[in-house]
Amino acid sequence: MVLFDLPLDGLRAYRSASAEPEDFDAFWAGTLQQARAHDLGARFEPVDAGLSTVRVYDVTFAGFGGHPVKGWLRLPAGAREPLPLVVEFIGYGGGRGLPHEKLLWASAGRAHFVMDTRGQGSAWGGGGGTADPVGAAPAYPGFMTRGIDAPGNYYYRRVFTDAVRAVEAARSHPLADAARTAVIGESQGGGIALAVGGLVPDLVAVAPDVPFLCDFPRAITLTDRHPYREVGLFLKTHRGRAADALRTLSYFDGVHFAARGRAAALFSAALEDQTCPPSTVFAAFNAWAHRDKAIEVYDFNDHEGGGPFQEAAKLRWLRSYA
Repeated sequence: MVLFDLPLDGLRAYRSASAEPEDFDAFWAGTLQQARAHDLGARFEPVDAGLSTVRVYDVTFAGFGGHPVKGWLRLPAGAREPLPLVVEFIGYGGGRGLPHEKLLWASAGRAHFVMDTRGQGSAWGGGGGTADPVGAAPAYPGFMTRGIDAPGNYYYRRVFTDAVRAVEAARSHPLADAARTAVIGESQGGGIALAVGGLVPDLVAVAPDVPFLCDFPRAITLTDRHPYREVGLFLKTHRGRAADALRTLSYFDGVHFAARGRAAALFSAALEDQTCPPSTVFAAFNAWAHRDKAIEVYDFNDHEGGGPFQEAAKLRWLRSYA
């Protein structure tokens, strides 16, 4: 594969043409108010994962609509005092996996919460356990067009709300230090982390890697890879509905959440990434409101991004914040 997007100088200067809805803040304030009308009800049940250095808890909390959402909380086995908290969101199609997976952050001495993504967890990895009980209008297979007929019906309204509630649930555990909360994620998880970074005002750090769900007007016309291609295939059948679809997507664009980011941020982008094109990642990075921000660029990588190299970068970087 060769470079297909803007040159690096152009990426650093790029700004998205995505139009922010006038009622963006009111839409999300109302959505979260409705969710918080339901008791969070976070439950932490110990799990015997066969591990000696990490304790694992099976977590259930009330997300969008009061629906039960699952997660894992992992803690260093000897923890007695509140720890810096890392909340992680998962890539497209994956779920929270099995209890013994994802031990990096607990091994680094942090409380680590992984949120299951509703309706997903059947495409790769160790699976998931959270249903999405909400129906939707006609959609292309996948998640990108579920409820795309209106912002209030859109699938990611539920997911982003779940994610904010996941932070609240994780912070409710006595061994999680709410004042030292960071959110992270790769691909779809990175897009969710961006949304949380714009909706939760008191995070200390946000680390979205090769984030999905950014700069929709460019993304859906630049790449023919899934998941963005799902939108184009939906519109191929539903001719003449592009403006309505883009209006819905504008309420979920990582660029607009980035404009509200009030924490330090470390992004990553891969210049050969055709799943989440680098210009769409830079659109969110360039819009990120907090002055303390950086981006790691992987010149010859596709959507795998920095992989373990980016994990090492995040381990070093987070020491300054949490």
